[in-house]
Amino acid sequence: MARKPSKRYQNASKLVDVTKTYSLTEAVKLLKELPKGKSDESVDLAFRLGVDPKQSDQMVRGTVALPHGSGKNVRVLVFAKGAAADAAKAAGADIVGFEDLIKQVAEGFQAFDVAVATPDAMGEVRKLGKVLGPRGLMPNPRTGTVTQDTAKAVKECKAGRVEFKLDKSGNVHVLVGKASFSPEFLEANGKAVIEAIVKARPSTAKGRFVENATLASTYSPGIKVDVTPFVRN
Repeated sequence: MARKPSKRYQNASKLVDVTKTYSLTEAVKLLKELPKGKSDESVDLAFRLGVDPKQSDQMVRGTVALPHGSGKNVRVLVFAKGAAADAAKAAGADIVGFEDLIKQVAEGFQAFDVAVATPDAMGEVRKLGKVLGPRGLMPNPRTGTVTQDTAKAVKECKAGRVEFKLDKSGNVHVLVGKASFSPEFLEANGKAVIEAIVKARPSTAKGRFVENATLASTYSPGIKVDVTPFVRN
């Protein structure tokens, strides 16, 4: 049996016009006006994209640096040796190592949110595919997490760089901040996310790329967002 929506959700739903598509500014303003919960909820933008997730040449994946951070304490793990390892530690990486660290992760260690690796470490790190892959944590050059410049990668991840990836249903969910953020911060972060998604359009995609976009906090109803102003033909 389906779980009955909470009273707060029901009250919030009464304030959202499901027939309307709001500008980003309007959507953020409305979200801030909805009944608040006890916790500082995450705020996401969800996109339904006009691509076929079964086609490898239509994969949508990338990163975006949020101007005002994500509001999340990001735990960064770095697979590296020598100078690259030292640079990662100096930049604030939470966990740095190589052979022993690879063994720990293979045995189930999961206390991290982002994994970074140097190119020469990837030969061994790829063996962790079955562990890191399902969690979306496998380092990838396209997301800037396979790099010799470990210090830069660590600083960007800590500062609020978030990754996004198309799921099996053709949707992308991207964190834009916390409910406690000011409207200005949420709007700036949201703008950066929408522009990054639009820019990530595969050359093989045909027709309308962003079919719809929705702004919501963890326990709020979705608010439809008009992305037209961000799409350049």
